[in-house]
Amino acid sequence: MLRSMTGYGKAEGAVGSRKYTVEVRSLNGKNLDLSVRMPSVLKEKEMELRKELGARIVRGKSDVAIHFEADAAEARHELNGPVIEKYVDALRALAERTDQPTGNLLSTAVRFPDAMQTSREAFDHEAWNGIHALVLEAADQFDGFRDTEGATLHADFSARLDTIDALEASLDPLLDARLNRVRERIRTNLEETVDRTALDEGRFEQEVLYYIEKMDVSEERTRLRAHIVYFRDIMNTGTAQGKKLGFVSQEMGREINTLGSKANDAELQRIVVQMKDELEKIKEQVLNVL
Repeated sequence: MLRSMTGYGKAEGAVGSRKYTVEVRSLNGKNLDLSVRMPSVLKEKEMELRKELGARIVRGKSDVAIHFEADAAEARHELNGPVIEKYVDALRALAERTDQPTGNLLSTAVRFPDAMQTSREAFDHEAWNGIHALVLEAADQFDGFRDTEGATLHADFSARLDTIDALEASLDPLLDARLNRVRERIRTNLEETVDRTALDEGRFEQEVLYYIEKMDVSEERTRLRAHIVYFRDIMNTGTAQGKKLGFVSQEMGREINTLGSKANDAELQRIVVQMKDELEKIKEQVLNVL
């Protein structure tokens, strides 16, 4: 079954005193381009996470974000006492040398660089287990979204392939009529250049055969039908099939273009244009397939 490259998944949950949110999203891309955003305390798990999610995402411009909401009691900013004391002493000495009022030196000192410090948070393996469970939940939703979009693409491809099939089958009577017109045109041209009584039927048939061979599209039609069957087979096999479908659609395009170049008939050209239109829409949507 097909799977779309576009996807989105989100999971939220409490881990310890924090509420964590994990989001996984992806857009179209030829290769895997994975961006991971996560709190610095979890960075030691980034490579492991990249490998795990990269294997599931496979392809596309993708983004994984992990963030949390902390309550006020969890604030980790602290006053840097020794640094502030040095600032206060320096300010007092400067005020005395310049004969200036000291004022509130402490309120001034805490505004200087390094007056505040952030205590380093240790990695919590137990908390990571809970966060990882949220990552997997978001990834499952992401895969579900891709599967739903893939089913829509599958239905669209099937309908358009049916249309191309029907258009190809409608060529039969037009090709027969074109053959009759070619025979009549050649006969008329020969009769205008030679005496009708002297018309060599063998030569006439040779001329007809020559033009029929030049205009014959039976091989192109056979290959086109084979490509359509192969396209359908690929759609129903595996998930990461977007590149294969792109290659097959290109081959279908070559056969349809050759049909057009050999058509030499307005009605046949009209049908070929309709086939091209359906195929172009397929090619556009194939870019969305994983």
